[in-house]
Amino acid sequence: MGSVVFRINLSIFLLKSGAAGYNYPMQKLIFRCLAISFFFYLSSCSNQPRDYEIPTVDVYSFKALPTTGLAPEFEIGLRIINPNRTPLELTGLSYSIYIEGHKLITGVSNTLPVIGPYGQDKVTLLATTNLFSSLSLLADLLKQPRDAFGYRFEAKLDQGGVNSDIHVVKKGEVKLR
Repeated sequence: MGSVVFRINLSIFLLKSGAAGYNYPMQKLIFRCLAISFFFYLSSCSNQPRDYEIPTVDVYSFKALPTTGLAPEFEIGLRIINPNRTPLELTGLSYSIYIEGHKLITGVSNTLPVIGPYGQDKVTLLATTNLFSSLSLLADLLKQPRDAFGYRFEAKLDQGGVNSDIHVVKKGEVKLR
């Protein structure tokens, strides 16, 4: 019995002192990091219910506004639909607009409504193009005048936290007359 206690005490001493190739503080640090990582993994999985559906974002309007300067202005209307039983709290939105293949507008918004469970809401974005980024589009339009032009709207809606972002790409055509 005495030798068993001596061996156990000697093993504990060797582990704590780092002798015999054991590095107790490093093992403790690795164990803590793994435990914390596992905790975050479990908490992120439990954040979204199993029946969670990705919210829908539709572009319901895209129109050119009367301008007072050289840079054209646009109004973009989004309809965001929340098909889930929990409120959709968006922390931000970033978007880019391409017209006839030219990236003209890039913007952000952080004034977004909280969309209730099984609800929908509309968001209106006002956008002004940069004069320098519009030059190549203007050159193309001067070569071939049009009554309509194609657009592509790309948006990323940030749900905050560990929830995944919502990515939207919509294409269409804007008629000038």
